Amino acid sequence: MGTPILWYFADPMCSWCWGFSPVIETLRRDYRMRMKIALVLGGLRPGETTPMTTAGREEILHHWHAVQARTGQPFRFDGALPEGFVYDTEPACRAVVTVGGIDPTRIFPMFKTIQTAFYAEGRDVTQPDVLAILAAGLGVDGEIFLREFDSDTARAHTLAHFRQARQAGVRGFPTLIVQQDAQLHPVSSGCQPLDTLRAAIDRCLQPDA
Repeated sequence: MGTPILWYFADPMCSWCWGFSPVIETLRRDYRMRMKIALVLGGLRPGETTPMTTAGREEILHHWHAVQARTGQPFRFDGALPEGFVYDTEPACRAVVTVGGIDPTRIFPMFKTIQTAFYAEGRDVTQPDVLAILAAGLGVDGEIFLREFDSDTARAHTLAHFRQARQAGVRGFPTLIVQQDAQLHPVSSGCQPLDTLRAAIDRCLQPDA
């Protein structure tokens, strides 16, 4: 039997994934010796072109407040989602894929850096120049990042992530699935408590699972 994989399906501009951030960080630390842990960019709102409406903004901010109340994660509400903001999550996803292509060890750090910039700092992570600054903060050359980010290869790899999420039957984020050889074992959908997830993952890792 090969090494199990914990697939983490998420989007850097998904508020519940931001709320889930401390949990996935703990799982990565606790299970890194027992299984491979891999991030799949799910694509929450890829290719959106229409600016947010007032009602849409209020609905999303309602979710943000709910995430903060439940998880304690920091949010900057003042000036969030300004008028004219287009909630396209493809660039942020592509930025994570791009950094992962340059240095696979930085894929999770880039994901978390984008989350922090968007939710806690109110930065517009749909903009390539902002994403390049965030990548540079992780030691990735900004010019190399922008060149790779704007490539057909990065776009194709990002679409492959979205396709993998759909093929795995993922309907929302965050989602965790354990893979053992060809078998996929759904662990959770949505922002679940750490202890619940540990128990579910441990069941999957049992020899007779």
